[in-house]
Amino acid sequence: MSLAQAQPPPPASGQRSGAKTTAGDGTSVNAPISGRDRVYTADQTSNTVTVIDPNTNRTLGTIALGVQRLGTTLSPQYTGNVGVHGLALSRDNKRLGVVSVTSNTVDIIDTATNKVINETDVGRASHEGTFTADGEQFWVADRGRDTVTVVDAVRGGVVTSFKVGPGPSKVVLSPDGRTAYVNHISAPEITAVDVRTHKIRYTIKGLGDAFSSDEAISPDGTELWASHKRAGLTSVIDLKRRRVTAVLKTGPDTNHPNFANTKNGSFAYLTVGGLDQTHVYRRNPGGTPKLVTRIHHAGHAPHGMWPSGDGTRMYVGMEKSDAVDVIDTATNKVTDTIGVGKEPQALVYAPNAAPVGSADNLGRQGLGDAPRNVPTTLPDGTAGEPMRPADKGRRLEATVRSVSGLGMIQLQARDLQPTTTYQASAVQKDGSRTSLLSFTTDSSGNAAQVLAFADFTGVSVSLASEGKATAQTLARMTAAAAASMHPGSDGAVEAADLLYCDCC
Repeated sequence: MSLAQAQPPPPASGQRSGAKTTAGDGTSVNAPISGRDRVYTADQTSNTVTVIDPNTNRTLGTIALGVQRLGTTLSPQYTGNVGVHGLALSRDNKRLGVVSVTSNTVDIIDTATNKVINETDVGRASHEGTFTADGEQFWVADRGRDTVTVVDAVRGGVVTSFKVGPGPSKVVLSPDGRTAYVNHISAPEITAVDVRTHKIRYTIKGLGDAFSSDEAISPDGTELWASHKRAGLTSVIDLKRRRVTAVLKTGPDTNHPNFANTKNGSFAYLTVGGLDQTHVYRRNPGGTPKLVTRIHHAGHAPHGMWPSGDGTRMYVGMEKSDAVDVIDTATNKVTDTIGVGKEPQALVYAPNAAPVGSADNLGRQGLGDAPRNVPTTLPDGTAGEPMRPADKGRRLEATVRSVSGLGMIQLQARDLQPTTTYQASAVQKDGSRTSLLSFTTDSSGNAAQVLAFADFTGVSVSLASEGKATAQTLARMTAAAAASMHPGSDGAVEAADLLYCDCC
């Protein structure tokens, strides 16, 4: 279908098996779940794409796009991908677009064979993208620049790039394929782009925060939900009236939104990683949506999500548990948990994507060895990992994975002392301590992602304060952040810009 042709609008509310409905990207699909359907997760630490058969909820294997992560530095001799993070589907579900946020690459994968068709180097800190309606191009947002890069999805290579404003984070497409919507990590706005001309049509301002980690467009094309991970908010945008209609207080590490049309109505689902919850809202186009329920996950840090073709299930990647939870949208209960690769980020559901039973060209990289979320102790001796009331989440989380025989220790801290340096140590069974690393919090007392690679034999992680960060440390962090500011920005360095994080 050409970009100029409009698709028929999807139904206002979806049906159960046997009918036609829409997936989260506006694609019209046959509803019944079958052995030809596939679920994919982008696994950031194992640098894989996990492939799941939703008919059986069984992991078929993984597509390796690089070796497993053992640091954050790229060697010039290494040519694989690093930071497999973003996913998108072509509208015929025959191709999968995979964005690696550290190596700045886009891979196009044939869903029937699980083979990489082509690979393209794109813009700095590329994050999430989308296929054009005809499937011929893949548009990806370059967070480290102010551009969207257009990739030839058939032959590979960059077609062009164009400016859309500071820190674009993701691109989604209207159901008719004519308009692309871009959110940002450095501006509280949505940029609407004409797909044919690459010109900005209009900008919607007034979002709840300048940092928007993810966004999703409703199947009927009337609403766009933009999540604000750092602020714990979600902006709801009326695309007809081109204005923000609600800013919801959703909780720490609010991340991917998506939609499900069910027999009970039309709902928005939203992962809240810091609470280990998925929130469900009844849509109210033009007004404020109503919170229906909070789904509590047994695993940690729900991240990407996508509905099945018939809207009866919602698949949710659990970033710190290396798993996918399956939610029954009729009951809003978790009915199954499936093991996947290490540190799943984005997730997509592809109806009729592959032959029944096919697991061609799949391996096992990243599977097995589930991570441990270990106890933590704060400098004052109190426990850091219990969930705090008033939707504040945990103060200190520690996740330990086995990666190529080495322990990967991942810390996340909230509400510690601002601009303070902390020493993290592994606590052994006998109470002795082994130093792991030191890190410095931002002006809000947060550290979004702290990584160490070591032979971890401890039973917990403890923090000790080393006092206020030195002037030299703050100057180094500020200089590094200023050097990486988006072109066209005012050069001001926010506290959160001082911290490395590829988990958004």
